[in-house]
Amino acid sequence: MGANLQQIARYLDNLGWDYRFDDESERIITGVEADHLEDFLIVVQLDEDGKFFRLFAPHVLAGVADHPYKADVLQTMLAISWETKMLQWEYDPSDGEIRAIIEFPLEDSALTEKQFNRCLSALIQIVDNIAIPRLQEVMTTGIDPGNVELGERLLLSIQEQAPGLLELLEKAMAARKKRGSFPSEEADL
Repeated sequence: MGANLQQIARYLDNLGWDYRFDDESERIITGVEADHLEDFLIVVQLDEDGKFFRLFAPHVLAGVADHPYKADVLQTMLAISWETKMLQWEYDPSDGEIRAIIEFPLEDSALTEKQFNRCLSALIQIVDNIAIPRLQEVMTTGIDPGNVELGERLLLSIQEQAPGLLELLEKAMAARKKRGSFPSEEADL
């Protein structure tokens, strides 16, 4: 069963989007205005005679190949994949291209309009609102601001699941400071 480009074109028509066919590569190319990307190009590609669906944004982040924080950027991309649904990252070491992608096999299933719209929306929202600002910060500072947010979410979770535990930890840390140094500081001496 799978999908075909005409079906996807109808879905895009229903959204009122402009697009163009690239019949040789069996894909549709479109784009969207974004807050954090100058050129947010989106490619819908069908492989295996329409039995494998790919939706991706090519060239979402430039200048990473020789960047001093390259490892931090790639690690942050993996963290974003871990923290979000569907979205994956690809890095082409031959030319430094970074793309955000959602892909999955359709095999004997049809791609519904609701599925397509969810994939399209997720790609746009995650890349433009979450990933690009975070990755740009990593390229500037070498520090993933998501780690700070993750720590804050962890503290909130502890507070919700074990009320009062954070206050006990805070008091225990203050008492430890009064007595001397933390074990990790003692090891440095």
